[in-house]
Amino acid sequence: MKRRVTLLVSLLAILPSCEEKKEMTVTETRKISARDAAPKLFATSDERFRNAKPSPVKGETPDGWLALPATDIRVLNYRFGVSGTGEVWVSISSGTVLDNVNRWLNKQFAAPAIDQAAMEKLRTVPITDGTGVWVEATGQYSPGMGAPPKPGYALAGVITSIQGKILTVKMVGPQAEVEDARPTLEAFAKNLKWVD
Repeated sequence: MKRRVTLLVSLLAILPSCEEKKEMTVTETRKISARDAAPKLFATSDERFRNAKPSPVKGETPDGWLALPATDIRVLNYRFGVSGTGEVWVSISSGTVLDNVNRWLNKQFAAPAIDQAAMEKLRTVPITDGTGVWVEATGQYSPGMGAPPKPGYALAGVITSIQGKILTVKMVGPQAEVEDARPTLEAFAKNLKWVD
């Protein structure tokens, strides 16, 4: 009896596979996307990375920095340092220069907020065709967006107002790596070109 049941179950399993295959016709269409285009040799970063908008800011990647794809927030994006965890990015931000200084100092490094008079005492450095305020902080960095705090980090950067927009150049990473890279960051900011 067990043999008959086993034979019957086996036959039932085999029968569907003997069914005649039906031909399928696909009638849907889709628009051609960037994935369908032939690769472009010697493309710029803006052309290489899918969905990237042309950056209003142009800059030369310094030696030792790794250029990364732009994001919705970062119009230029880099990694630096021996640990590979240091980040540099250029952004167009909202608010005022003071708002952004305090966001970096107070919200990301828990330093006291400063007022306009204190901001005017900060060192200024060349950026694009003008000047911006130089901002530095050390300690525990809170990157936000649910990421855990990072102790022993530092920040260096420049914030300026240009053509009614706030341009920021920000470097964060392990403190020793940021300290070593500060001169490179200043030179990078000075040589940026605003093309918008």
